[in-house]
Amino acid sequence: MNAVGRIGLVLAAAVLAWPIVAAAHDAPRLATVSPVDSNESISLAPPATLSPAEPPRRADFLGEIASIDARRIADWVVTSGDNDGLPFVIVDKIPAKVFVFDSVGRLRGATSALLGKARGDNTVPGIGTRKLSTIRPEERTTPAGRFVANLGHDFAQDILWIDYGAAISLHRVIRGNPGDHRLLRLSTASPLDKRISYGCINVPVKFYNDVVLKAFTGTSGIVYILPEIKTIQEVFSMSGVSSAAARGGARPPH
Repeated sequence: MNAVGRIGLVLAAAVLAWPIVAAAHDAPRLATVSPVDSNESISLAPPATLSPAEPPRRADFLGEIASIDARRIADWVVTSGDNDGLPFVIVDKIPAKVFVFDSVGRLRGATSALLGKARGDNTVPGIGTRKLSTIRPEERTTPAGRFVANLGHDFAQDILWIDYGAAISLHRVIRGNPGDHRLLRLSTASPLDKRISYGCINVPVKFYNDVVLKAFTGTSGIVYILPEIKTIQEVFSMSGVSSAAARGGARPPH
């Protein structure tokens, strides 16, 4: 066979093989996943199963400034489904900021907030049954943890109960002691100014009415209060659920 004939055979073979090559080229590529060492420790709950083509889900802060820990917890909530399909709130105590999300992790609003006067991540046992006048300054903490929250009432208004037993709630800012200057504290940029309450979380009236109340009307939700002394792994990897179950009763806002 001469050179022209051999070239013709090569071209014919290439034409016949092209559909197979093209199909292989267009086939979906599978990501290679390395096996996880059985001794490796995982501090947070494993993410929900995703298909190879599905990007990891993340909470949408809509451009709002948030700390690394707040973003880590929000992403974990969305990816793991820890919020059980309910709206959720993240309270970041260090910058004194509150973020409210819908059930799929889209931000509904964020604001500065007033928090417990004392630094600390634990609740003093029995503090919910004591008179405010007996609670010492160092006992006035906003506890860290995961809480099931419901709307309820105190003596005069509706509030979001976070831990009814410890009398911890999120509510509209109150006047309190005139010397507290709570409204003024909410308007400043300093997180240190926000530490004034007995443990409850005070937010602006408009934010409570327009964001919190709308998010929790007709449903429960989850509130994640981030620690300021412990790590988020210590608080949330073995976190139990503290229920705000009581919808009645009356306790003073603080």
